[in-house]
Amino acid sequence: MAETFPSNPADATLTAVRDAVRSRRVSSLEVTEAIMERLETRGRAVNAIAGLYPDAGRADAKAADKVIAAGKTAGVLHGVPLAHKDMFYRPGRPSECGSKLRQGYQPKVLSGALKRLDQAGAIDVARLNMNEFAYGVTGHNDWTGNVTNPWNPAHITGGSSSGSGASVAARANFAALGSDTGGSIRLPAACCGVTGMKVTMGRVSRFGAMPLSHSLDTVGPLTRTVADNALMLSVLAGHDPDDASSARIAVPDYLAGLEMGVAGLRVGLPVSYFRDSLSPEVEQRFEDAIAVFKAAGAVIVDIPMPASIRFTNSLTSLIIATEGAALHQKWLQTRANDYCRQTIGRLAGGLLTPATRYLQALDLRRTLLAEFAELVFRRVDILLTPMLPMPVPTIVATDVGARPEAAEVLAGIGHCSRPVNFLGLPGLSLPAGFTQSGLPASIQLVGRPYDEALLYQAGCAYERETDWPSRAPDMAWMEPAA
Repeated sequence: MAETFPSNPADATLTAVRDAVRSRRVSSLEVTEAIMERLETRGRAVNAIAGLYPDAGRADAKAADKVIAAGKTAGVLHGVPLAHKDMFYRPGRPSECGSKLRQGYQPKVLSGALKRLDQAGAIDVARLNMNEFAYGVTGHNDWTGNVTNPWNPAHITGGSSSGSGASVAARANFAALGSDTGGSIRLPAACCGVTGMKVTMGRVSRFGAMPLSHSLDTVGPLTRTVADNALMLSVLAGHDPDDASSARIAVPDYLAGLEMGVAGLRVGLPVSYFRDSLSPEVEQRFEDAIAVFKAAGAVIVDIPMPASIRFTNSLTSLIIATEGAALHQKWLQTRANDYCRQTIGRLAGGLLTPATRYLQALDLRRTLLAEFAELVFRRVDILLTPMLPMPVPTIVATDVGARPEAAEVLAGIGHCSRPVNFLGLPGLSLPAGFTQSGLPASIQLVGRPYDEALLYQAGCAYERETDWPSRAPDMAWMEPAA
């Protein structure tokens, strides 16, 4: 059934608004005005905005409308306004990466991801707040202020793509670029109740995106629906001559298999690690998700996890801290007081990593991936796990600077995300209902390298049997007083 187009274009999905602009049911200018109004009100209410560009947005929208009126061929996202994490470089605009140390920084190159979106006709209207230097799992930021969760401002958004997750959930943005080094796309998606894809290493160009850990950094989209996410990745994926680490592997049609369902698909359930220490209500939401896949015809297979999986969280942390410290060494020695509290604590530790431990951690990736693939992907097509193992925590409970005991909470937040980063696999975070606090619960689908298309197929089948993507937070507290 065709989606009914809403009276306010900002409430439409990316796919619906793309189609509406191309068919001239609504103008790019109308859509852009609606998104800019939402960013100005709701986006600022959750502190997601690092920079807003209304004049450039309107000019680009008017130009897009002229192209369509002339009947010319338009890109797949022609005339659609989007906003992105403030770490993707665009000449003529600052890219401050959530840090005082980068205040006013003007990049000289265009990010490979933004270039592809430009070529598809998308309009870049805003920069979005983030954890400082993309290093954090909560959204805390002493410099820009914390981004807050649209479902409840006392709770975290997840990080480090905090503004991306919050703006999409608040219906102030159709889709946003994020980065995922240890969970920084999937965790904001999980906390904010949207869809986030951590791609296989090399699937999307990292050129012109602020680096944190060259061994682990990936770029991907956060969206409201699975189809929207697949649409974004269809634009973003592919080799980039400017990025030697980008893969020369053919890009499939991510949209083609969305309606194929999961009948007969072998879905693995981890019997250890990923389900360790789940809170009771998160465990119940996970069981509910299993039931949905089973009812849709998936073949559910219990899978023991390799014993080595328990080391991947700490190994991921070691690699990020070490590679991040190498990038930041000069500032750590000369401007340490200008870092946010959570960032400096993590980076400073990386300066102390012995070279032997760092190299051993890198060497283990190939071995552990082979072991995981042998045990898991010989028996199943995808793995289904929880995403966030506890209800979305509060900002206060995760403030390490004020509460040292919060470090244990932070370590738990990345429990299900970091193994996927260490192994270099694709992972799709999906909303999976709500906990008693009224905040989102989440699940994760994990696949073989470069098999994002199958994750989208399974995710879309799950989404069709639920109404989670249509649920939106109560926006009353975000709107200006009458």
